[in-house]
Amino acid sequence: MARTGAEYIEALKTRPPNLWYKGEKVEDPTTHPVFRGIVRTMAALYDLQHDPRYREVLTYEEEGKRHGMSFLIPKTKEDLKRRGQAYKLWADQNLGMMGRSPDYLNAVAMAYAASADYFGEFAENVRNYYRYLRDQDLATTHALTNPQVNRAKPPSAQPDPYIPVGVVKQTEKGIVVRGARMTATFPLADEVLIFPSTLLKEGPGSEKYAIAFALPTSTPGLHFVCREGLVGGDSPFDYPLSSRVEEMDCLVIFDDVLVPWERVFILGNVELCNNAYAATGALNHMAHQVVALKTAKTEAFLGVAALMAEGIGADVYGHVQEKIAEIIVYLEAMRAFWTRAEEEAKENAYGLLCPDRKALDGARNLYPRLYPRIREILEQIGASGLITLPSEKDFKGPLGPFLEKFLQGAALEAKERVALFRLAWDMTLSGFGARQELYERFFFGDPVRMYQTLYNVYDKEPYKERIRAFLKESLKVFEEVEA
Repeated sequence: MARTGAEYIEALKTRPPNLWYKGEKVEDPTTHPVFRGIVRTMAALYDLQHDPRYREVLTYEEEGKRHGMSFLIPKTKEDLKRRGQAYKLWADQNLGMMGRSPDYLNAVAMAYAASADYFGEFAENVRNYYRYLRDQDLATTHALTNPQVNRAKPPSAQPDPYIPVGVVKQTEKGIVVRGARMTATFPLADEVLIFPSTLLKEGPGSEKYAIAFALPTSTPGLHFVCREGLVGGDSPFDYPLSSRVEEMDCLVIFDDVLVPWERVFILGNVELCNNAYAATGALNHMAHQVVALKTAKTEAFLGVAALMAEGIGADVYGHVQEKIAEIIVYLEAMRAFWTRAEEEAKENAYGLLCPDRKALDGARNLYPRLYPRIREILEQIGASGLITLPSEKDFKGPLGPFLEKFLQGAALEAKERVALFRLAWDMTLSGFGARQELYERFFFGDPVRMYQTLYNVYDKEPYKERIRAFLKESLKVFEEVEA
């Protein structure tokens, strides 16, 4: 059943994740100053599912119950479009700045379940887990990569074989795992998914790292060690994004954690791990959510840039118009990728309708290179105005009237202009904004490796053959002329 915000908060109170912040265990994340903002934001997303205005967009009915739209197994292109619109509606609530809203990993669980036969002996586990997530409408996170100890060597050749997460032993109850993963974004989740994410090289000892499973974030022996928080304060005027959408990133430690057999999805099969995302369609459906999210984010940057330029009278200058038009071009490119991905969807080997991978590969390879430029444009338009930003308390203080006079804009009152520029600052120059750029650069992995992967998987033969035919015809004409 589609969850409410109150139900999400109650789950965090009764079964809090094992969060560690600055050496201390976080007993109640719903009241902690670093986490309470994102908790409220997530609760608001869940509540939106029950808003009569959005109920049909964000949920669907199956067997008399309503579920989150991201759990819908698409049978038609219309189903895909419904999923896309739900992604976009959630993303718009936070200006595309929440990269780990639950719909992202719900898309993975859905694709895995629809292609469950891929998982062989664990196929039923995958189906059951999907139904569990769907019926409880749980929030999930995942931990992607191994700790950066020695990237030149495989997992088995690290200083300790259990620096990466590996299987220690098998028992009647399940498998025992030890090691760590990074980076788990949004640990304020009910469940953590440990799925294959990077290529696991085959070789002696690699099998113990070939695993996929899921656990409650409150599982004994499982620890989330948080980085320093980026929440500047509670004021939505001073910190419009970090006060609401600081998702947090963590190192996840597995201290001999028991994974029950029913929670195991892959065990000891390197090939199965390495091909899981592509073969099941999970990659396509993850990227579908991502392209909707990045569209929302680019729209937000365009809106802020246009308002800033208009607000200070800079929109009359050609070079400013050129910069804003550049964002428009990027936005329309993302929309085109999104549309084509849905329109050219095809079924995979398991009958799951998947958005077109070529379009999505284009989007997810291009956006990490666009984002730093989009951020730079906002900084260039704002210039020194992004630095001279008094706080909400300053406007209420004795010098408030001076601020109202000196910080007004051509089309904005002073407080409105400062609020707008503080949003631009939180999108770009704050710790939150800087983290967003790093996140976008490496969201799907090393950009160089992503390009290499694209080179290897993209079918270039039709285009090569066209050139061969052109050259052959040109040579034929040349020979005829010579004769």
